[in-house]
Amino acid sequence: MPNILTVARMIAAPMVALVFLILPRPFADWAAMTIFLLASLTDYVDGYLARAWNQISRFGAMLDPIADKAVVVIALAVILGIHGITAWTLIPVVAILLREVFVSGLREFLGHQAGTLKVTPLAKWKTMVQMVAITMLFAWGLFDHYFVMQTLGMNAEIVSGILNGAIRDDVGLGWKFSGLMLSSYGGLVLLWCAAALTLLTGLDYFRKAMPYLTER
Repeated sequence: MPNILTVARMIAAPMVALVFLILPRPFADWAAMTIFLLASLTDYVDGYLARAWNQISRFGAMLDPIADKAVVVIALAVILGIHGITAWTLIPVVAILLREVFVSGLREFLGHQAGTLKVTPLAKWKTMVQMVAITMLFAWGLFDHYFVMQTLGMNAEIVSGILNGAIRDDVGLGWKFSGLMLSSYGGLVLLWCAAALTLLTGLDYFRKAMPYLTER
């Protein structure tokens, strides 16, 4: 069962992007966010079941980190495509991708000694913050779509009046705008926090690997 969940997460990774070729927006956004959330949950569940049922295998140990990285990397690429390349999104994404490539190369170089680079509590926090940030950034695309569609045909004065309470909000514009602000700013803040944690964990892994990198 744990290996089945890991394989399912590996299959889900490209689907986060491919749904935008299959479905129109906002259905593609809903599908991508749902697939990403389910894939993130399986990351926890398959590890828990493997330990609880004592079903840890070499196949699972090999595929699990690959599936994790595939889901995150593809999701970040989709987010850049949705929201565009700006300094606020590109810098943390580049930091996260750099760390993932670096640690993967480090593990490959260490070979059988890669077991020294065990997952730390800080790395688990990094993963959780990263998953929440990406989910919020997917939600940002959804709120942005619905808010823009709802305000079509309205001039700036009407939109401002609705948001200020001067005009009755019959279409739920207020909560859509609040969701837009929360998901955009909250998602970006968490993405930068995830990038900082990502770099810290990368440096920690490098420090632990140094004895093996400097030996003759």
